[in-house]
Amino acid sequence: MPLVSMNHFLPQAKKEGFAVGQFNVNNLEYFQAITEAAKEERSPLIFGASEGAIRYVGLNNIVALAKVAAEESGLPIALHLDHGSSFEMVMKCIRAGFSSVMFDGSHYPFEENIRLTKKVVEAAHAVGVSVEGELGTIGGVEDDLDVAEEDATLANPEQAIRFWEETRVDAMAIAVGTAHGMYKGEPKIRYDIIEKVAKNIDAPIVLHGGSGVPDESIKKAVSLGVGKINVNTENQVAQVQVIRELLDKNPDMIDPRKYLGPSREAIKEVVKGKMRLFGSSGKA
Repeated sequence: MPLVSMNHFLPQAKKEGFAVGQFNVNNLEYFQAITEAAKEERSPLIFGASEGAIRYVGLNNIVALAKVAAEESGLPIALHLDHGSSFEMVMKCIRAGFSSVMFDGSHYPFEENIRLTKKVVEAAHAVGVSVEGELGTIGGVEDDLDVAEEDATLANPEQAIRFWEETRVDAMAIAVGTAHGMYKGEPKIRYDIIEKVAKNIDAPIVLHGGSGVPDESIKKAVSLGVGKINVNTENQVAQVQVIRELLDKNPDMIDPRKYLGPSREAIKEVVKGKMRLFGSSGKA
C-alpha cells in the first residue's frame, strides 16, 4: 500500500490503548530491518527521518526507500520528518513525498510556537499530511539536537492543552522527563503530566527518547495516553555492538554484507521487541 499519514493508525492507538513506534532510519539496513520486524509482527510503523539522516541518505533516496517498503510489505507505514526545524524544511519534505511531519517549535516562545505550528498544520492538512507538534524541551543528544540536562524543561499541562486546542496537531510531543540517547540512570517520567494532557486532548501523546526506558515505565505511559514512541539509540547500539564483535574477531573481513547483514538482524530483534512492548503487534 502507499505511504499513509499517522492518522491512519494513531486514533486507533489512542482508542485501544497501544502505541506505534517511530523507528529512525539511517541507511538501507534500517529500512530493511524495521520493515521485516513489522511484517513479522503485523504492526503499523513510522519511519522517522531526522534532518541529519536526510542529509546523509538524501531526501529523494529516503522517500524512495520508504515507498518501496510500504508497497512491498502491504503495511500501513508513515514516513515522518523528525524534529523539523523550520517551515521551509517541513514544506520541502512534504513536496518530496513525506506523509507526516514534525515541526519542533519548542525552542520558540510559547505564542510563536503556536503561530508557526498552526501554519504548518494548515499547509500539511491541506494535502493529507499529519503533523506532530512539541512543547517543552527534551534533553539529550540526537543528530543536530544537543540539549543539556539542566536546559531541559518539562511541558506545562495547561499550556499543552491550549497548544493542542489552537493548533489541532495530530500528535502531541510533550517533555515529561525522557531524553534523547541512552540514560545513565532510570528516567523520572512525569506520568501526571501525561495523564492530564491526554485526558483533555484528542491527539495521542508522543514519548521522545524511548530508548532505554524500563518496560514497566513504557507500559504505564501507554496506559495513560502515549500513542507514539520514538526509538533510535537502542537500534544504533545493537547494530554497532554486532559490527564491533564481528570485526574484532575477523580483522580480515572487508565485505560489508558480512557485518551489515548480521547487524540488520540485531536491529530487527530490537524493533520486534518494542512493537510487542508498545502493543502494536497484530494491529496492522
